[in-house]
Amino acid sequence: MKIFVTGVGGQLGHDIVNELCRRGIEAVGSDLAPAYAGVADGSAVTKAPYVSLDLTDEKAVSETLTRIAPDAVIHCAAWTAVDAAEEEENIPKVRTVNAAATGYIAGACKALDCKMVYISTDYVFDGQGESPWQPDCKDYKPLNVYGQTKLEGELAVSGTLEKFFIVRIAWVFGLNGNNFIKTMLNVGKKYDTLRVVNDQIGTPTYTLDLSRLLVDMVLTDKYGYYHATNEGGYISWYDFACEIFRQAGYTTKVQPVTTEEYGLSKAKRPFNSRLDKSKLTQNGFTPLPTWQDALARYLKEIEK
Repeated sequence: MKIFVTGVGGQLGHDIVNELCRRGIEAVGSDLAPAYAGVADGSAVTKAPYVSLDLTDEKAVSETLTRIAPDAVIHCAAWTAVDAAEEEENIPKVRTVNAAATGYIAGACKALDCKMVYISTDYVFDGQGESPWQPDCKDYKPLNVYGQTKLEGELAVSGTLEKFFIVRIAWVFGLNGNNFIKTMLNVGKKYDTLRVVNDQIGTPTYTLDLSRLLVDMVLTDKYGYYHATNEGGYISWYDFACEIFRQAGYTTKVQPVTTEEYGLSKAKRPFNSRLDKSKLTQNGFTPLPTWQDALARYLKEIEK
């Protein structure tokens, strides 16, 4: 089996290629850079075949995938700078990357009759209420440009293919790139007290754990919509920050504040990012470990 992975310069794509190689599955990584430009950790992703590809070029996408002829594509690449996506001059770029390019990949997959995994987000929902969002819920009301364009990507995939997995994730952290944990550790070294929002609720997702699930998934034909974050219960960003500092041995104090009190953000954030993941076990997939355990392992990983 051969699997083409987009966005290997990011957190999730990096770990997926490593997981594929660990299992002896042929992997081809791709990103916009001329050569792999992620973390130089000496892992399999740094040695795996790599293709420089502009996903917004429909012809290039079609020609590249036709030449490589993968059995599946795992599409991780996206515009993920949520606040920058709100800037008027960026909106067309965000839509091209998250929506149009996803459609190009879906079209190429249809022509090749290959599977596609599309990584989506809790931001496709409006984040109201307290009930966990179900993976097959179609009550889409994204609050910002990022969420809207990721939803457009979802619709491009579901409207083009039958052999697809749309997997929504949230609060992602991994080795290759920036994330909330790295930010907290950096600012925690500089300040005695920090303010962190306490009214946005969800669950973190460790890309190392998620990559194992996605590879398990793509080897099956159990297509459809899924939610995948770590187990361990729903928490706020404030709860997450407190646990980060506790496990890291920091004495930094964390002050809970509301989103309104915190201010700063250009893009509206969902208050309710609770994702129901029960469909995973219903279809025979192993849930991710707890986020507390994932955090402990991640802290050790970034110390290497």
